[in-house]
Amino acid sequence: MKKMYQVDLPPDPKEVAPTEARNQEKERQSRFFNVRTRVMGVDVEALNNQVEERKLQEATERSKKAAYGTNQVQYDLVAQMLEKEEAERTRRLAKKVQNFREQRQQLRNRREFDFWDSNQLWREFPAYLGDNAPYYGQASLQCFSGEDLERAACLRMQQEQFQYSLERQLQEQQQARVDENYTDMLDDQLRLAVDMRAAQLAKLEESCRIAMMAATANANKAQAAKLAERQRREHQRQQEANLVEVQNQITSDLLAENPQAAQNPVAPHRVLPYCWKGMTPEQRATIKKVQETHHHEKEAQRQAEQALDTKWESQAINLAQAAMELEEQEKELCAEFRRGLGSFNQQLAKEQKAQQNYLNSLIYTNQPTAQYHLQFNTNSR
Repeated sequence: MKKMYQVDLPPDPKEVAPTEARNQEKERQSRFFNVRTRVMGVDVEALNNQVEERKLQEATERSKKAAYGTNQVQYDLVAQMLEKEEAERTRRLAKKVQNFREQRQQLRNRREFDFWDSNQLWREFPAYLGDNAPYYGQASLQCFSGEDLERAACLRMQQEQFQYSLERQLQEQQQARVDENYTDMLDDQLRLAVDMRAAQLAKLEESCRIAMMAATANANKAQAAKLAERQRREHQRQQEANLVEVQNQITSDLLAENPQAAQNPVAPHRVLPYCWKGMTPEQRATIKKVQETHHHEKEAQRQAEQALDTKWESQAINLAQAAMELEEQEKELCAEFRRGLGSFNQQLAKEQKAQQNYLNSLIYTNQPTAQYHLQFNTNSR
């Protein structure tokens, strides 16, 4: 089998895409959130970088598709050659099997041919030799259909035909071996041509890979040079901005103690927070006076709330005492009611007991016996 060559492909774009997206987002945030390098309007440099990146990506995709196409063509050629070789091998095997069956597995060469030979009974007796044969009787028939009086000549002719067939089979076998050798030679030549073609394709693939790597390296170098130039410009711009900021801090009123610098030219009653140097003594005295006034008002309000709470507490105590007195009165009334109810129940029980004794002693004196109950239901009517 020939050696298969693998193509050194770049990493999977699905794995590289998240990292590139995060890097682009960080770069975008650094460009947008940095006040010193923020660009108002269209960023021409960023657009040019995007166009170059897009062109590089398209070139990479084209080279990848070309590599895939080369591999596909090579795989198709190898598959076709393998299919042809397998079909030729199957044909030769079927031909050999058919020749073996025709030469070695004939019906007359089988061991059980005697059981299937329909002419066995005809060969037990010799053919018709003449009318004076000793084993013929007076009533024996002298001529039958199928008799062969020239058996010896027929056997000689059969032997000659068998020898001719054998020689022809030998010639066919020799021709088959010659054809097989020629086919093997063609297969070897085809395999050699395929190997040479595969080697050429491998060399072409290697040259394409080297060219692609060189193009990628050149693109990476150009991109690195652009990145270095961009970083140098960024550093130079930052240094200039720092110098300008230091000069502004030195020459401006920000570090001075002038209170007039904090006044707002548009609204005099307001101040500029980034230039404010603190309050004046008059402003502090005014604020302190206002705080004391608020403190006195808060203290008066607290005393008023405390007096109101005291009134509410005394009123709640009076209500609790009144509720306790009412509860005691209710308990006394309940106790008196229970005592009256108990005496009434006792009197009622005595009266009921006396009534029951009267009934048992005077009214219910004649108790019915068993004889009284037996007088009923003595007949069927």
